[in-house]
Amino acid sequence: MEQYRGAAHNALLAGFDGVEVHAANGYLLEQFLRDSTDRRTDAYGGSAENRARLLLEVVEAIVKVCGAAKVGVRLSPLSPVIDCALDTDPQGTYGYVATRLAAFKLAYLHVIEGMTQGPRRVPLGFDLGILRRAFGGTYIANNGYDRELALGARRDHTADLISFGRLDIANPHLVERLRIDAPLNAPDRATFFGGDSHGYTDYPFLDRPPLARSQP
Repeated sequence: MEQYRGAAHNALLAGFDGVEVHAANGYLLEQFLRDSTDRRTDAYGGSAENRARLLLEVVEAIVKVCGAAKVGVRLSPLSPVIDCALDTDPQGTYGYVATRLAAFKLAYLHVIEGMTQGPRRVPLGFDLGILRRAFGGTYIANNGYDRELALGARRDHTADLISFGRLDIANPHLVERLRIDAPLNAPDRATFFGGDSHGYTDYPFLDRPPLARSQP
């Protein structure tokens, strides 16, 4: 727990606006959450309440460092990445997590809809709306969004904000491109996750400069 607290403290010292607790993509906190990977028999295994215990303790610790308004949490309830098989009851497990996170009054809940870097299809009858309603605060949707999908999500009130990863890497001035509906560069997957600067700093820039932001 001290490592989480220390990391949050260092992030603020470095000038970050806040921190996101990464409980997604099959990493440690998600390994505790899922009954497919958590085989413990102590207070951190068995029931959904026990399996969620570590994540909730981490969030509580970081909130004490940063304040709830500077903390978000990322979840990926339907993404079987790095050999982390799905929970047998993702709706129940992640619904419980969202409900418990609501009590912290966090900045946001960030959810990968579908499979990370894969299809947006939501299997097993999973209802993403339940997570949003259970959390009750700002809901950020992620995975495979383009301009049309993002505008549709806002129009239909299925998300408060949309996050872009691959498109942001491939498109300098992405916000301005989306605003004016400019053509988008296609991300080059072969350059993801390693190598040199190729694929991170050499995508074509927008022909026209973005509008200047007014100074506060």
